[in-house]
Amino acid sequence: MKSFQGRVVTPGTVTAPALVSREGLNTLASFQKALQFGDKKATCGDQNNADLYGKQMAGKALCLPRTIGSTTGGLVLYCACSMKRQPACLLFSEPIDSLAAAGAILADVWLDDVTMPVVDSLGDEFLEYMKDDMTVTIKENGVVEAG
Repeated sequence: MKSFQGRVVTPGTVTAPALVSREGLNTLASFQKALQFGDKKATCGDQNNADLYGKQMAGKALCLPRTIGSTTGGLVLYCACSMKRQPACLLFSEPIDSLAAAGAILADVWLDDVTMPVVDSLGDEFLEYMKDDMTVTIKENGVVEAG
């Protein structure tokens, strides 16, 4: 078990299996099937992300460096949360961008029955260490334990 200290963007505690992308997450391309076509497992539809394509994102600890793509990124995350198709948490090795942060924060503030803790600035070592299906636990103070 290894611990990493990050910055809490949206609070919460959760334990979930990891899903790791070494590339940026294109939120629109990744969640499009979940939002438009009723895919409750939120199967990643981004063919340009070899790490995630075709894998279930809902309920997973999504470990990634950053988000990429259009200005719809925050709205896509908010909608995934409102439809209960969100990852269990988002864990960023880099600082979160303002669009993804806005979507996560609005979901945290506006949706009463949905949680998606977000921790950023976990560092390159975090992403190098992580592998799919590792058990990840987020603590209240931004500590992420994985193993």
